[in-house]
Amino acid sequence: MDLISYIDPITKFLGPWAADLNFYSILFRLALAFICATIIGCERAHKRHSAGLRTFIIVYTASASAMMLDSYCHAVRGMALPIISAASIIGIAIISENSFWYSSRNQIKGLTTGFALWASGFIGLSIGGGFYTAALLSFAATMICLSLLPAAELYLKDKSNHFEVHLELKNKSNLQDFITTIRKLGMTIDDIEINPAYMNSGLSVYSISFTITKEELKKYKKHHEIIEALSTLEYVSHIEEMM
Repeated sequence: MDLISYIDPITKFLGPWAADLNFYSILFRLALAFICATIIGCERAHKRHSAGLRTFIIVYTASASAMMLDSYCHAVRGMALPIISAASIIGIAIISENSFWYSSRNQIKGLTTGFALWASGFIGLSIGGGFYTAALLSFAATMICLSLLPAAELYLKDKSNHFEVHLELKNKSNLQDFITTIRKLGMTIDDIEINPAYMNSGLSVYSISFTITKEELKKYKKHHEIIEALSTLEYVSHIEEMM
C-alpha cells in the first residue's frame, strides 16, 4: 500500500467527515489537540518545569490551526507549500531553544521540556492534518519518555562507573587533599575544570569527572552515597552530582 492510497485507521473508523475540513472535523481536531496538550502540560507543571499547562495548550492548538489553515489555502487557493506550518515549527523551535538555561551551578536545565515543546509542534501538525494515528502514537511515546523513563535513566546513571560533580571547596589549597581522598576511596579523576563564575565569591569551585575503579565501590556504592561521604569532609562547602 502506497502513501497516496493510505487511509488513517482512526479516520476510517470515524468516517469521511474526519478526513475533510469542515466544522465538525475542525472542532474534533482542536479538541484532540487540547486534550493531548492538557495531559502533557499537567505532567510538566506537576514537576514544576518552566513550560507548563498553558504553554503546551497554545503550542498544540496553534500547530493544529496552522496545518488546517495550510490545508484550507491549498484547497481554496491552490497553495502547494505549507508556509504557515513551516513558520509555526520555526517559531516553536526558537521558543524551545530559549527554554534552555544554565543553573547557578553551571548545569544545563530545560532540555527535556524544550524538546517536548518542539515535538508537541509536530504532533499538533499531525492532528491538524487529520493524521490522528501518528499523532496519538507520537503523543503516547512522548508521555512515556517524560513519565516513565526518568526513573530508568536515573537507575542507569547511578549504575555507571562515571559521574561528574559540582564541588565547592573552602580554599583552593584543599584541592590536593580532596584528590588524595578520592584516590584512597578507589576512584580516579578524569577531568577538573575551575568555574570562573565564582572567582570573587571566596570559594574554589570546580566541575570534576570521576571514574570508579575499586570493585567494592562498583558493586555496593551508589553515586549519592559516595557524594554524601565526600560532603562530610571539613573543607568541602558543597558537593552535588551534575545530571
